[in-house]
Amino acid sequence: MALWRIVCGLVLAAALLGGQPAQAQSSEKRIALVIGNGAYSEGALATPANDAGLIAQTLQAAGFDVTGARDLDTATLRSTFREFLDKAAASGPETVAFVYYAGHGLQFEGENYLAPVDARIARDADVPLAAIRLTDLVKPLATLPLKARIVVLDAARANPFARTGQPLAGGLALMQPDPGALIAFNAAPGTIAPEGKDYSAYATALSEMIKEGGLPLDDLFERVRLRTSELTGGAEIPWHASKVQAPFLFFERTNAAPPAQNRFVDLRDKPIRDFDARDAYLAALARDSMRGYEDFLAAYPSDPLAKRVRAILAARREAIVWRESAVADTPDAYWSYLRRYPRGPHAGDAHRRLTHFAVAFEPPAAFTALSYDVPPPPPDEIVYVERPVVYFADPVYDLPPPPPVPVLFLPPRPVYYVDLPPPPPPIAAFVLPIPIYHPVPLWVERPAYVAPPPVNIINANIHNTVVVNPAAQTVVVTNPQGRPEPPLPPALMGNPQAPIAPVPQPGQSGIVAGAQQLIQQHPAAAAAIAATAVALPAAAVLRARQQQARPPQGAAPSAPALQPGQQPALPAGPGQLRPGQLPQPNQPMAGRGPAAPVPTGVKPLPMPGALPTTPAQRLATPPGAAQPNRPVPPPVVAGPRVAPQAPQGAATAQRAAQQRAQQAGALQAQQQRAAQAAQQRAAQAQAAQQRQSQQRAMQVQQQAQQRAAMQAQAQQQRQAQQRAMQAQQQAQQRAAMQAQQQQRAAQAQQRSQMMARPHAAPQPSRGPQPQHRPCQPGQPFCR
Repeated sequence: MALWRIVCGLVLAAALLGGQPAQAQSSEKRIALVIGNGAYSEGALATPANDAGLIAQTLQAAGFDVTGARDLDTATLRSTFREFLDKAAASGPETVAFVYYAGHGLQFEGENYLAPVDARIARDADVPLAAIRLTDLVKPLATLPLKARIVVLDAARANPFARTGQPLAGGLALMQPDPGALIAFNAAPGTIAPEGKDYSAYATALSEMIKEGGLPLDDLFERVRLRTSELTGGAEIPWHASKVQAPFLFFERTNAAPPAQNRFVDLRDKPIRDFDARDAYLAALARDSMRGYEDFLAAYPSDPLAKRVRAILAARREAIVWRESAVADTPDAYWSYLRRYPRGPHAGDAHRRLTHFAVAFEPPAAFTALSYDVPPPPPDEIVYVERPVVYFADPVYDLPPPPPVPVLFLPPRPVYYVDLPPPPPPIAAFVLPIPIYHPVPLWVERPAYVAPPPVNIINANIHNTVVVNPAAQTVVVTNPQGRPEPPLPPALMGNPQAPIAPVPQPGQSGIVAGAQQLIQQHPAAAAAIAATAVALPAAAVLRARQQQARPPQGAAPSAPALQPGQQPALPAGPGQLRPGQLPQPNQPMAGRGPAAPVPTGVKPLPMPGALPTTPAQRLATPPGAAQPNRPVPPPVVAGPRVAPQAPQGAATAQRAAQQRAQQAGALQAQQQRAAQAAQQRAAQAQAAQQRQSQQRAMQVQQQAQQRAAMQAQAQQQRQAQQRAMQAQQQAQQRAAMQAQQQQRAAQAQQRSQMMARPHAAPQPSRGPQPQHRPCQPGQPFCR
């Protein structure tokens, strides 16, 4: 209980510190709601709370005013959604609203539902009663005059619900976003994703791409799809659809940013037939459209990857057919679906709706078939969708693994995401875990036009590493060079000459009072407050108070009923602060041993009554400071301070001295460990940078070698072609010469034959012959 009291004080004090209204010239306000539900009675999930903590932290760095919680029941989750809608309605038309939900999601009769942790869904008909319909959040959000709405569901999982009745289709149902909205699923409609260990692949990919900087929404989610598919071996293929017209960037890249080395734009714009089979698959996956997958099959119908593409295309075609059938919501529409997919994932939904219409499952001889936007599935697709749940890693499908994404299309994954450790356990109910924050690059900044969010340790240190220990209320901040930094800039540390916040008087809120005492007494309180400042929704705070107010068996009588206008205070217990009581040095918390020592740069709590000497001790916000979505607390009236209690006897003093010596030794050891850890992190960061530089250099060298090899090969090919042409010409010349020789020989032979042919003697003429002398033998003719 003491832990919960302190956390409530920290959260509300953070609201006091960061609750000042935005400057008038700031044009874009950013708000976010982040929910991680994992503690289900039907079976706990390992990653949703951690995923929610990671995304909340990333959004804080991007300038969002984040409200977040984990493990919410039905009533608290509904109230939290209503609270966020009210907050969005009051934020103005230049607001970007972001919703992230991790947990179990279900689809039922064409609608998507979010399952609270107390959901009892024994059969299919229990879904609309026990779960919360997504439309009840999305539609009211669409009616608000906002700049953009982004709804991300990390909820397509294998669910343990509805063991009886008609089977539920797996994953989430395909839906269309409203104008100005983007909808994103961690897995394609109708499919489910594998479970992670510490974080989901989708959450880490989303956080990575947000921190990349300079990516519009469509580009960002396309890269998330490629990265998630790569991390899961093709088992999980995210999906998104956007109708956001306004330009939006989570982060901007400054002029100092290095030029982009990837050619991701080619995957989206270049014709798929112009790629080889492996890159053509990545191009189809990046586009994630029916046309893109069909273009791949047209170009590479016999490639092994064609089997994987057919499975993806089959799931998408079936999801489109079902959505059009559910939107029509007529018997003819459901008969049309069953004609195409008699054993499809949504056959159970179709049977339920036909039962609702009191008609037979089999269509009549004549009915009006629905005309779908997609052609019927070919026979080789049906095998992938003849089951309620489609999972691309199902061994039955025996799909080939997808190709790795070359660095030409997607930069290497940052090393800290590869080995990101799980966050420390939360210290109170509903509070989100706080992972290690790894900085964005120095050339990445929040856009200047974004309204300043409430001050917290993350958005004040987007270029530094932040390690938070909520249980010990310690924060270690190191810059890129590995040197420690103050948790907050000096400008946020307050006026050293400002008066100390007075001790609260009776009637003042106990939680706010405890936070003010913590601020004035603990030099590291500002860092601890900022580190835990993912503000809880008011519904979660109220629910936690109700849980704390339930006395266990044998407990003392409960506190008297609250008076009208009085704020409830948490019950006090061993180690807790009562209203008006100052915390003692290293006072143990309820249910815990002595307080853990703090790291380097953080001093222990001073003795009661000691005057503050550091700026951090003067961080108390004036009593009139506003809190987001909360009424302004009444003014604090100065009163007498509580005098410290002197130790009784020499034995008590000796024990106190021994305790202080032990604490000093423990503090020194903790400081040494923190310094060593900081050095190790700095060395790891430097080594990671060196590895990345080496990888880039190797990539450049490989690309140069490839270009040289390609040029050499092209030169060799040209030379070979020239030699072949020369040989062909020579052969033609030889053939021509032979033909000429043969022709001359034939002519000579013909002349010889003509000369050798005998000639006939001339016929003697009739009439008198002239007289001539006789010729001698061998003499020429004598005349």
